[in-house]
Amino acid sequence: MFSNNKLSSVFSPLVIVAFVISGCTSAVKADQPLTTEPVEVSHGNEIGGYVDLVDALRGTGAEVEPVEEVQQPFIDASGQIIKVNDADVQVFEFTDEATRKAASDQISPDGSSTGTTMITWIDQPNFWARGRIIVLYVGKDVTTIDLLSDVMGAPITTHE
Repeated sequence: MFSNNKLSSVFSPLVIVAFVISGCTSAVKADQPLTTEPVEVSHGNEIGGYVDLVDALRGTGAEVEPVEEVQQPFIDASGQIIKVNDADVQVFEFTDEATRKAASDQISPDGSSTGTTMITWIDQPNFWARGRIIVLYVGKDVTTIDLLSDVMGAPITTHE
């Protein structure tokens, strides 16, 4: 059998551990019901990178599926083509916002050139820039342009 001293030397550390562990759990207020429902995490409308864009587009109810990687000679960043409600959208993610800004500042107002590179498009180029990403949609579908503008803000290219 254990003596009182031995019992206290065994149980004292256990009691301390129990108090420490109980202090690490979150308290539930009496007026807050317990729930097992998953908590939705919203990134809000802050677009920093590719994942934020996909989350924001899906948050609007849009169907978004990654298609394939893409490289463009006029953008010095890796890219991903995503299908947004059946429209192909290219997303280029830079290492930081300053690098993205330097690249997006080179895009002409009508999207016909970037820096000294002239581009021949098969349809209207539409560019958006925000956070670390440049988004490119080539086309005139108003629904797609409006959706991307709602999520990314005003495009950096303009068309009449």
